[in-house]
Amino acid sequence: MTSHEPRGIGGPQPDESPKERVDRELSELLEETRVILPGVEILFGFLIILPFQFSDELDGFERLLYLGAFLSVSAALALLVAPTVYHRLAFRHMDKERLVFLANRLLISASALLAIGIAQAVYLVVETIVGGAVAAIIAALNAGWFAWFWFGLPLLRRRRS
Repeated sequence: MTSHEPRGIGGPQPDESPKERVDRELSELLEETRVILPGVEILFGFLIILPFQFSDELDGFERLLYLGAFLSVSAALALLVAPTVYHRLAFRHMDKERLVFLANRLLISASALLAIGIAQAVYLVVETIVGGAVAAIIAALNAGWFAWFWFGLPLLRRRRS
């Protein structure tokens, strides 16, 4: 246990072997992925149907923004599923601890791409309802909200620890 981790939070648990710790960390990571994945799938589904329903209403900038949102969410989805495929392809020939570290990085990267895609989708929706300048402000505030709660707050806590 490092000196900056309170006992029982994060690091090794009392009487926990290294194997038990890796198993617990993998279980926690899988549960977190199960929480985020349905939302990403729903957003991706929405983005898939959007051009078929409203393509005539999107101008050049909005089309680029939509494309960015679609590709960001698509890439996030790929990163969220990657640890499962990795695990299946390397079944019984891999280091579980390596998988936990790789999956952790992939989940963080997927979260960043998802935040970008959501911000772009929010802009598109708000721009349709109220127009340009207000939409840009609301989308920027929304992006800041995600940035703070998904990245800023945990990184600040980590730095203070």
